[in-house]
Amino acid sequence: MDKKYEALFTPWKIGNVEIKNRIVLCPMGGTSLFGWMEPNHFDKEAANFFLERAKNNVGLIIPGIAPIKDMILGKWLYKGKKKFEKLKEFMAEIHKTGAKLFVQLTAGFGRSFAITEPLKILLKNKVIGGIAKPIIDASYMCASPSELPSRWAEDITCRALTVKEIQKMIYAFAEIAKLCKDADVDGVEVHAVHEGYLLDQFTMPYTNHRTDEYGGSFENRYRFPVEIVKAIKARCGSDFPVSLRYSVQSKTKDFCVGALPGETDYTEVGRDMAESERAAKYLQDAGYDMLNADNGTYDAWYWAHPPAYMPKNCNLDDVAHIRKFVDIPVVCAGRMEPEVGAQAIADGRIDAMGIARQFLTDGEWVTKLIEGRTEDIQPCICCHNACFAMAHYKGVANDESLSEVMHMARCALNPQTMQMGKYDIKPAKKPKKVAVIGGGVGGMEVARIATLRGHKVTIYEKSDKLGGVFIAAAAPSFKEKDRELIEWYKRQIDKLGIEVRYSTEITDVSSLDADEIIVATGAKARKLNTPGIERSIEAVDYLNGAEVGENVVIIGGGLTGCEIAYDLYLKGKKPVIVEMKNDLIAVRGVCLANSSYLRDFFNWKKVPVMLESRVTEIRDGSVTVTDKNGNTTELPADSVVVSVGYTPAPIAKGGRVHVVGDANTVGNLRTVVWNAWKTAESI
Repeated sequence: MDKKYEALFTPWKIGNVEIKNRIVLCPMGGTSLFGWMEPNHFDKEAANFFLERAKNNVGLIIPGIAPIKDMILGKWLYKGKKKFEKLKEFMAEIHKTGAKLFVQLTAGFGRSFAITEPLKILLKNKVIGGIAKPIIDASYMCASPSELPSRWAEDITCRALTVKEIQKMIYAFAEIAKLCKDADVDGVEVHAVHEGYLLDQFTMPYTNHRTDEYGGSFENRYRFPVEIVKAIKARCGSDFPVSLRYSVQSKTKDFCVGALPGETDYTEVGRDMAESERAAKYLQDAGYDMLNADNGTYDAWYWAHPPAYMPKNCNLDDVAHIRKFVDIPVVCAGRMEPEVGAQAIADGRIDAMGIARQFLTDGEWVTKLIEGRTEDIQPCICCHNACFAMAHYKGVANDESLSEVMHMARCALNPQTMQMGKYDIKPAKKPKKVAVIGGGVGGMEVARIATLRGHKVTIYEKSDKLGGVFIAAAAPSFKEKDRELIEWYKRQIDKLGIEVRYSTEITDVSSLDADEIIVATGAKARKLNTPGIERSIEAVDYLNGAEVGENVVIIGGGLTGCEIAYDLYLKGKKPVIVEMKNDLIAVRGVCLANSSYLRDFFNWKKVPVMLESRVTEIRDGSVTVTDKNGNTTELPADSVVVSVGYTPAPIAKGGRVHVVGDANTVGNLRTVVWNAWKTAESI
């Protein structure tokens, strides 16, 4: 192991519990040991996930939130004793590995609950909501400190919790914690004075307008989390560790408006650093034994769920600052790099490093770090395409299918994560010759999995390099993890001995000596009939390095168009986005943490965004934009970049030919990779 990582592998303590190293597997939605949306039970999928990570040298595991009350059927978690017997058996297996595990318990979400369109009906129609209440009590799921607007649905107001409901929650925390202790769980984590969840909403003035003992003064606003830890300690003993998921600063300007890195000229409506210094000490003195910390709220969600646009180690300075005000250990999470985390620990700035989604992509990454095989670590690219595909845009609440809601914490790049039965690499019954046409991500992935199954694979790539269109997608400065992924694929192709024939374009598949043919030729850009369109360039051409002028109009405000506008702004250009829909990135599958960063950035930097509009003519030096009412605007345009989507471009299909990736269905890396696995498993 490289010496720069040594500080990560020193022991530390939370109360009386010793942790073997300073790598914390942080909680993620969908990884609860008691299930998630479904009625609570002991979840074998999550248990297998954590046991494999424990065997791969993680120090402390904190599974995803366990609601203290079922989200379906409304049963209190402590009333189902059987699952805690299974938990005890599981803890025995965890402890054999030397890892420790805390169970994270949540009071709820309040206004941050990710309402889907069907749930809106239950909240807006009291009759229907009342009928559904015994099964799904949507009003309770969204209940907040005060009447508040939902983060996810502009036309929904969340009701206020009663004092009686609060007291029942406090009691439930203590009872569940005792059951966890009796099951040999090493500690519990209270979720959360963090990220704008329910307890956090109680602590912040902009979301707590109460006039009773749970609102108003500092002490009243923090009363709920204080009473929870005191109840747990009274029930379980003072030596039973209780961690708190904690946001140092809210980084929030208003409802649904966050503050971005580098933005200092704003009024904090949530918890600022001055209050956080006081709150951290106050919560420690109440009985909390650790702060598991980062920043943000659901209104500034990109701090707690950083997309690629956020700086690496984005929360470290704030978390390190707050550690000065407490005597308990403090964990820092948020795009943490192992070498930076190790140095911060060695310098006494933090006590441990929190990592979450990298464990979804590569469950063996800690072992690889120890063994000096860092080049074999498959990087998480912060896409949220599978682990948290909760999209939201104007007029649509959480645009997510029921399957996605019930099965979060999967991985776009690793289909085996949290769904092992579906994506198993089994030896081929009959090894075959397999030709893969196209060396993009889809082609490389199907070649990799087919080779692992025992097939003999040859990749035919028309260019002189592997990566396909993903090379262009990875070109912007903020896509360093995407570039690392391409290099990771290249190394895997080389290590597996897969033959690659470069500068070889296949136009007739019948000429190939192969039992099975995989077509991974990608997609082609959609064409517009706009007058003057010949003066524009395609998005992929810009990403591949085509020169543009100072004033650039981007046609299309989807994810690619917005990322191009962001890249242009970072380069000192003056982009303008023209989009026909009523919001930017108005599509399913792009997490709100990702899309809200870009929307907030454009708003902060005053990047012009013209919604419900279209470019109706392109001329030398200018374009005409027409809005939904027929009004026209002339914009200066040295360059025009078109980003209006793609259509599949397979060179062949049918028979022994299998089409994968965008050549099959245009999507994202998740659809490309998962389809490639299924295809490789089928041959």
